[in-house]
Amino acid sequence: SYPAELVSVFVCADNCTDETARIAAEHGAEVFERFNAEQVGKGYALSYLLGRIDAEYPERPFDAYFVFDADNVLEPDYIEQMNRTFSDGFEVVTSYRNSKNFGDNWISSGYALWFMRESAWLNRPRMLAGTSCAVSGTGFMFSQKVLDDCGGWNFFLLTEDIEFTIMNITAGRRIGYCGDAVLYDEQPTKLRQSLRQRKRWTRGYVQVFMKYGGEMVRGIFKGSFACYDMFMNILPAAVVTVLAVFANLGGFVYSILTHQGAAVVIASVLGVLNSMYLTVFGIGALTLVSEWKRIYAPAWKKVLFTFTFPLFMLTYIPCTVAGICARDVVWKPIEHTRAASLVEIRSGRAA
Repeated sequence: SYPAELVSVFVCADNCTDETARIAAEHGAEVFERFNAEQVGKGYALSYLLGRIDAEYPERPFDAYFVFDADNVLEPDYIEQMNRTFSDGFEVVTSYRNSKNFGDNWISSGYALWFMRESAWLNRPRMLAGTSCAVSGTGFMFSQKVLDDCGGWNFFLLTEDIEFTIMNITAGRRIGYCGDAVLYDEQPTKLRQSLRQRKRWTRGYVQVFMKYGGEMVRGIFKGSFACYDMFMNILPAAVVTVLAVFANLGGFVYSILTHQGAAVVIASVLGVLNSMYLTVFGIGALTLVSEWKRIYAPAWKKVLFTFTFPLFMLTYIPCTVAGICARDVVWKPIEHTRAASLVEIRSGRAA
């Protein structure tokens, strides 16, 4: 619904071995191909793409840039809605992240509920409270001024979206949220791939904390709630999880060595897991109820996958431990195979 003549589409065909570049060009996109086996990841691809755009358009005719993954599907009024929030004075804006394939299995639905919860129960309240929202992976925009202030796209950590968010917040910039701009993203369905991705996210959180932790603490002492919010988001939960795991393992080993029996420790672990399950189930159920009409899947799947949502979240424990302890975590592409129109997505028949 936004004037097409005011929108330019650019594609970075990043290390592609298929027909991406040719097909995208045939459909009207301006395509830049990139081949680099050393600097791998979305951050490097964005840096290359934005650098090429800047070189090809020295007059800088663009007010702002949207960032999408190639598999994303947008509602027809997406750009129009985002432009309204941009016009309200927000130079960085994030949108509502929905899912193409909620109903595939317990893994894809787990991702979908988490991202919907992030939109509806984190970014929306942040926006209402007057603090800063957070960019999450895809479906966000930023102004040319922001890009200039950053000296180009220089965010190359394993979670470049979080790095971009923290940099803006510590610089005193408020990120806006547009809940009426809806994007559909494809979620992984394979456990091995999901574990690998979330291990990368955890490692990325650690990287961001190591780089910006001091700036966030200084921001907190200057009265920035947004710095406190992001500080609590990116590290403490991961640290507490690892400490809890090692504490329980230590207690188990101690009880065995001192011949006290493992029953007490096992009961403690089961109690913790039960509390975690009920807490996370409550979060998923709240999201299900509030976002029911935006979840495109049969009703029985919506209910069933709310019960499996805590199990999906519990798999974050090994991801967190591995992400914090490992040193060989690298960016690897996530397999996407789902082509779907809006009609198919809304009918729950995306395939």
